[in-house]
Amino acid sequence: MSNGETVRRFYDEVINGGRTEVIDELLAPNFVEHQEFPGIPPTRDGVKQFFTTWRQAFPDTKAKIELLIEQGDEVAVYGTWSGTHQGEFMGIPSTGKQIEVPAADFVRFSDGLCVEHWGVFDGGILMQQLGLMPEMAGATAS
Repeated sequence: MSNGETVRRFYDEVINGGRTEVIDELLAPNFVEHQEFPGIPPTRDGVKQFFTTWRQAFPDTKAKIELLIEQGDEVAVYGTWSGTHQGEFMGIPSTGKQIEVPAADFVRFSDGLCVEHWGVFDGGILMQQLGLMPEMAGATAS
């Protein structure tokens, strides 16, 4: 399986399917998360914790890959996450609102396993779509 196929599997099974147990198959034990999330360790177990928390808040999450570039031991992905806010997230009670947020992931592999991840997720757009921040003039989610 190529590194790009591994990333696609992560999107399909973990993000879209909610199967956090697959994380142990795809991420190395010494995995390092560079996209910090308050209160969650930057480890493989932290990734499981994040996706468990996220899916409780957005159980119908779908992440669509718009662009995937694989080069050597690195994979870059640009996509869109969507879902409905149906549970508490970061202390924010369910709003019932739909979200659609652009995101980028940059992943480094070693021996077929993901060893590092850097991510860019527009939290401002998320907060606007949840009705917690006013929309900024000229801001779009495209």
